[in-house]
Amino acid sequence: MLPIETFDQKQGGNVLYKALAHPLAAEALAGLAARLAARGPVAVVDPDGILPALAALTPGLPPPADVFVQDVRAIGRPFAGGVTRPLTELAATRAPSVLVAAFDAARLAARLAPLLPAGAELATLDAARLPAAMLTNPARYLDRLNFATNFAFFRDADGLSTRLVTANYWSGYGAGAIRLWLRLFDADGRVLATWEEPVAGDGAGIVIDSAVVRRRFALPAFTGQLFLHAIGAAGHDVVKYALDTHASARGAPATAPGRAAGASLSCTHDANAWPAALYAGLPAPRPDERVLLWLQNSHAVPIPPGAVALGRMGAEATVAWPHAVPPFASVAIDCAALLPGLAWPAQIELNAGQHVVRPRYEVVRAGRTHIAHVNVERTDLAPDPAIAALPAGLGRGFLLPFPVLPRTRFRTVVLPTPMATTQRSLPLRLDVFDPAGERVAAHAIGRLARDHACAIDLDALLAPDALAAGGHAELVYDFRDGGEADGWLHALVRCTERQSGHEAETSFGAHMFNTLLTYKDEPQSYSGPPPGLSTRLFLRLGGEGLRAFTLLIYPASAPWRAQSETRLVLHDAAGRPLADSPLAIPCSGSALVFADAVFGAEALRAAGEGGYVIVRDTTCRLFGYHGLMNAAGGGFSLDHMFGF
Repeated sequence: MLPIETFDQKQGGNVLYKALAHPLAAEALAGLAARLAARGPVAVVDPDGILPALAALTPGLPPPADVFVQDVRAIGRPFAGGVTRPLTELAATRAPSVLVAAFDAARLAARLAPLLPAGAELATLDAARLPAAMLTNPARYLDRLNFATNFAFFRDADGLSTRLVTANYWSGYGAGAIRLWLRLFDADGRVLATWEEPVAGDGAGIVIDSAVVRRRFALPAFTGQLFLHAIGAAGHDVVKYALDTHASARGAPATAPGRAAGASLSCTHDANAWPAALYAGLPAPRPDERVLLWLQNSHAVPIPPGAVALGRMGAEATVAWPHAVPPFASVAIDCAALLPGLAWPAQIELNAGQHVVRPRYEVVRAGRTHIAHVNVERTDLAPDPAIAALPAGLGRGFLLPFPVLPRTRFRTVVLPTPMATTQRSLPLRLDVFDPAGERVAAHAIGRLARDHACAIDLDALLAPDALAAGGHAELVYDFRDGGEADGWLHALVRCTERQSGHEAETSFGAHMFNTLLTYKDEPQSYSGPPPGLSTRLFLRLGGEGLRAFTLLIYPASAPWRAQSETRLVLHDAAGRPLADSPLAIPCSGSALVFADAVFGAEALRAAGEGGYVIVRDTTCRLFGYHGLMNAAGGGFSLDHMFGF
């Protein structure tokens, strides 16, 4: 596993990691390493203990001859080739080059200059800084807003295109001018294009379409990844987006009707920006389908053979991927080839070794394809006995709400997915609600084992005419059969269009919702301390022939306001509000909303390419799922919404 620190729940993302892993920084680090190696052995001054990460992410960096530290508690620690020495002994090194493993290191370098052996060259990581024009805060290089970045799965090949959509949400936090620095890698990790996109003013829509990029740079068909860096960001250091995959319309406008007529249509959201050791929630294939895991190297160093492995969840045994993956390359792993005989609804655990950000997977069946993502499997959790004895004021406690699309047209199946290494049992119940908030069914699932293969089909629980217009369901903890809980409850939801067989799936985790009482960091709040009792969700529009929809859920751990006071605000591509529509959702209820039905086709045309809807509510926290439905072929997409 790569010895890097990327993300933890308390501190968030590690800025140093992003500073070392940025593609431009990686190029500069490789050049610095080559220059130092040409001079001979290198001594490293490591004031902050970052040498293992630096070495892991820097191609060609020679093993250090000496390592010097400032903190006396770090003296004598082993490294490959020796033990660390006090910085006061720097003059004794025989290395012709000394590397200070730090950014913003001019002051430290000046202090070390008198200690250098005669003729020794002194270098710092400032040689690998991004250009000043790319920095949001030039005064402090390791400011998290200097590295507002992310990756996106990006493809324009085999009859499929991708379309990334978001908005300038940084303006809501006081940002000025925003630019996007973009780099597109092909499947082999080669750079296909590097460019910048200016972003219009406050709240402006952002659309990056693979077909448009392909025409602009006269590219061949490609499948790879797009690296995004927002320059001038405020508030958020992650580029959030929705990513649609649809039938390609080579040579046609991005909104061409041909986009809507293909059999394949799916959407996922942002890639979570930081690599993790483990991922889970990857479904095993059914006999009539292929599940392809897209392994996309997030770094400028190869993934060694055997460094990534798959195994059945709960089996505690894995099979290694035997091939190397070049820097920034993308490889599709056929899960059945690596784990023959493993079938739905069994689940697959991915040991990723911190080489990749949250991967996508693709399900191919009957000439159709849909894409979803796995989730980070936590390694830092322990079961929490207090969850089984929460006070009555927290009601049902942790809820995992998910959509039930109109059952006359769609079938819904939910698969609980262990998402922490310490989860040995999942004691669960399924509560089903109609749009008015009435509970129409409660199903005790029982105490599922870590290696369970239990997918719950709502057709087996509900009468054929139940939820004909849709509704929602919630997974909750239920301890009647014992078991443990940690609050990190996850599930995969798969929806099938009954006539066409087209499928879409999404996954997410549980939270507490809409209660004034709090437990730890729940109900979660994106701004300020908990409880989080407000909503701001982003709904992108799909263009001609595609109907954008959202299923908004008003989950409540305990009784809250009888109805939401929700507003749907249509914005054009420049971020200007065009129309505002109220919506009242009953507590524990839901609403299936189509943008064209609310605002009309003329208003959506006025919103244009890059237009979007903001779902806003200051009285409660809603949870939403969004998607597109095409005009022909029964295709649709589904994923959970994100907010700003």
